[in-house]
Amino acid sequence: MAYILLSGFVLPLVLQSSLVLCNPPELKVGFYQYTCPYVEVIIRDEMTKIISHVPSLAGPLLRMHFHDCFVNGCDASILLDSLPGLPSEKESIPNLSLRGFGTIDLVKAKLEQACPGVVSCADILALVARDVVLLTHGPFWDVPTGRRDGMRSVKDDALNNLPPPFFDATRNLFQFFIPKGLDAKDQVVLLGGHTLGTSHCSSFSDRLYNFSGTLMPDPSLDRQYVPRLKTKCAQGDTRTLVEMDPGSFRTFDASYYRVIAKGRALFTSDETLMLDPFARDYVLRQAGVAAAGGYPAEFFADFAASMVKMGSVQVLTGARGQVRRRCAAVNPMYM
Repeated sequence: MAYILLSGFVLPLVLQSSLVLCNPPELKVGFYQYTCPYVEVIIRDEMTKIISHVPSLAGPLLRMHFHDCFVNGCDASILLDSLPGLPSEKESIPNLSLRGFGTIDLVKAKLEQACPGVVSCADILALVARDVVLLTHGPFWDVPTGRRDGMRSVKDDALNNLPPPFFDATRNLFQFFIPKGLDAKDQVVLLGGHTLGTSHCSSFSDRLYNFSGTLMPDPSLDRQYVPRLKTKCAQGDTRTLVEMDPGSFRTFDASYYRVIAKGRALFTSDETLMLDPFARDYVLRQAGVAAAGGYPAEFFADFAASMVKMGSVQVLTGARGQVRRRCAAVNPMYM
């Protein structure tokens, strides 16, 4: 396999070439080639500084792109602030734990200095997500750009469109992934992104104390792991954060699949991947490679491809939407 060197990272060329055919027709790599040629350099430089100082932001920033795309498409609606009487997606329960909005504002400000009114907030989210994966030793992929920003953000839209952690994988697949053009492979691959970051105890405490109203732990959880989680998460705890991929939560790798295979995934949605033959096979294959050490090229390539696919969901392009000057607010009618 051939490799290239980019910003100090060794990257397999296969990721570059294999994604050329995946670019959605309404987006293209190098969209800002003439209007803002250094957009990716500016974003990479800013994210390198930010992640070096606050590495715990990598997971939330990756999830922010996911949460944006799953709610009416990748249009940066997740970034809009609420208006009087009109709560935005930020106020929805699934998004209350997101962090990093200030990071996006900082990156946007840098781009507005270099190229005023050119780079959309939706494209910034997609490029930042790629860069936090790269900066935590994950894969690089070309990000097709050309998204425009939406002008609508409604609290209930997030609640109704984001896969909850307590659903099983089959229900999530048919209710949330397939309607967006994502398939079973995309689901098991994108959930591998849980290798980065942490979760609040409240997102999985029912599995420790009252699974399905039984007042007992979830029997699919590793019995030896339950007491360890209980020492971290007291019943009713809504503030404590727990690593989703213990010992590796700041490194993008395939080790989260080993967590799932051991029955130690925090979320029902992740653990129930083991009940589906295709997903189970993928999990076990990656878990075996992770146990042997190293970064499996298969998962890296698959994750890159699924991120490009997810990043094209219901995008606004051309004359639709707008390029916001501030990511938290729609542009005034007259500027």
